[in-house]
Amino acid sequence: MNVLLLGSGGREHALAWKIAASPLLTKLYASPGNPGIGSVAELVKLDMSDHSAVAAFSREKKIDLVVVGPEGPLVAGIADDLRAWGIRVFGPSKAAARLEGSKGFTKDLCAKFNIPTAAYGRFGDLASAKAYVEKTGAPIVIKADGLAAGKGVTIAMTLEEALAALEACFEGAFGTAGAEVVVEEYLTGEEASFFCLCDGATALPFGTAQDHKRVGDGDTGPNTGGMGAYSPAPVMTAEMTERTMREIIEPTMRGMANLGAPFAGILFAGLMITDSGPKLIEYNTRFGDPECQVLMMRLKDDLLVLLNAAVDGQLAHMSARWSDEAALTVVMAARGYPGTPEKGSVIRGLDEAAGGGAEIFHAGTAINGGALVANGGRVLNVTATGATVGEAQRRAYAAIDHIDWPQGFFRHDIGWRAVEREKAGA
Repeated sequence: MNVLLLGSGGREHALAWKIAASPLLTKLYASPGNPGIGSVAELVKLDMSDHSAVAAFSREKKIDLVVVGPEGPLVAGIADDLRAWGIRVFGPSKAAARLEGSKGFTKDLCAKFNIPTAAYGRFGDLASAKAYVEKTGAPIVIKADGLAAGKGVTIAMTLEEALAALEACFEGAFGTAGAEVVVEEYLTGEEASFFCLCDGATALPFGTAQDHKRVGDGDTGPNTGGMGAYSPAPVMTAEMTERTMREIIEPTMRGMANLGAPFAGILFAGLMITDSGPKLIEYNTRFGDPECQVLMMRLKDDLLVLLNAAVDGQLAHMSARWSDEAALTVVMAARGYPGTPEKGSVIRGLDEAAGGGAEIFHAGTAINGGALVANGGRVLNVTATGATVGEAQRRAYAAIDHIDWPQGFFRHDIGWRAVEREKAGA
């Protein structure tokens, strides 16, 4: 099979790494890719916003499957356009991608189909949003309705924080994504990421993970796109997984079909495991980043076989097998992130770092003058496996010790909840 992978981050490097291992693969192309992806795929320059150009390339290179990594092109309808031109694509339709493209849409879906989630309000103007927040009080959660690159959410512990977050949204801090806001009840519990591979009718459970959104050790500082993750998530027991499928995933699949937008692709449920059970925080309609990296390290099956089954509506006949080992990834970010990152600093030592069983997935790198340099906020994903989360954690941080990048930083406590559980159970 000839495969085209769209995207350039750590998620796409992990997908490329796994697809490249498939015996079904003839040729893997990636656009725009990054230097890490370039080690397993031929990089090509395509404008993802120009769907006809992607289609023309796919026809020219006899592409058998297009795999869309990031959310932006999905929300813009690239999957619909490619399918209309007869090209097989893994990823939801524009109508189905609203599950990520509009938080308000998802909240309304939950209300309509009785899916457990936080109480909420939707607002298109500052005055009514402020009135709701002042009446409800803090802590409270403020979300830009649209895509905001993982930065449109404020967990406001005080009323002042909440009002400032509302003002930022309506004053354009997140562009058009903040033209409408969702204000949510603050939930307490433990967060988990739950994935399902979907073909429009069947949802196949596809792994669990837990990520670390805050930039600083001890879960402090502003939210980011994710500073690390591990899999599996211990909080997702067999019982909790069954409840999540029954109470959240299956009603969502039925609801989307009922709305004429059956969901096919990867459905990523961000959950809060509360005292009363799982509640949906949000949906993403693509593999998580950095959750994808730990899932790909643990997946025992051929990813390309599973993606084809999802595209062809054959998931009812499939299963997914996972390694008993845990996987953990630590994000190395450029100084300044999650604000404006410093770009251009040289990174050395990756070959030595990858020597101990770790994989280094590139997220925001480039080649400049023959040297590998930082070219984004989240730059590297240092990923390792182990018999326990604690062992995977030790291996990942041992690999980081070999990386020579003074301008980078990382959290030192990725996986701390699971490690504490393991110590308590020892």
